[in-house]
Amino acid sequence: MTQRILPFDGVENFRDFGDYGAGRGRLRKGFLYRSAHHAHATEADLEAMAGLGLRTIVDLRRVNERQRDPSRRWTGFDAEVIDNDIGESTEDPWMEFIRTSDLTAESFRGHAHEFYERAPYEQRHIDLYARYFAALARAEGPLLIHCAAGKDRTGILAALTHHLAGVADDDLIADYLLTNDSARIEARAPHVARLIAEVAGHAPSDQAVRVAMGVEARYLEIALAAMAATSGSVDAYIETVLGVDGAMRSSIEARLLA
Repeated sequence: MTQRILPFDGVENFRDFGDYGAGRGRLRKGFLYRSAHHAHATEADLEAMAGLGLRTIVDLRRVNERQRDPSRRWTGFDAEVIDNDIGESTEDPWMEFIRTSDLTAESFRGHAHEFYERAPYEQRHIDLYARYFAALARAEGPLLIHCAAGKDRTGILAALTHHLAGVADDDLIADYLLTNDSARIEARAPHVARLIAEVAGHAPSDQAVRVAMGVEARYLEIALAAMAATSGSVDAYIETVLGVDGAMRSSIEARLLA
């Protein structure tokens, strides 16, 4: 599974989330990508991204995140960019949590549980997810979705894509858990620990940093359960909340399946 992870120098968690068996075929390889933000992309990274032929980029970050870490683009960039400024507050919720947290592994895990339960029905996510699926329905080339770390907001959207296409639950979860790449976490953990300590004024434990950087299957299960509890099912959420009707779903499947 690790061959899905693409080697970039300054962009973390970059991977192809296609090429899985799906309901009526197999997801195309080289068509669906996900990653963390692109603010630290090297020139070699930009050249590599240009080579992927990306036609749509969905930036799931808040406006303050985009301003803090503006995306780098390659020469001749002409892809569609989907983002929004809906529901902005004066402070990034993640930063607010760090500033007030005791920085234990349990607090990071509890914060994740709360986020995944509410995320599917936050208006800014509904707008971005709906616009992503609309773009996917008309896509003439590869798409990339990303947020800050490429794990939570991105993870939910990738899982919804897999669900819509009929990817098996085991594969859906396995793909989500690829964020827990041990080499990436070991390399980046000291840097993340320093950033957290600068905001909070005290240092997190090593275990807490690894929880903060990773994901757990339970997180995604919470999000999917919230959709089912409120909308009746994940399929009903995709249709009634995100506006993916039968015709759009058929168009998406035609583009996704090899």
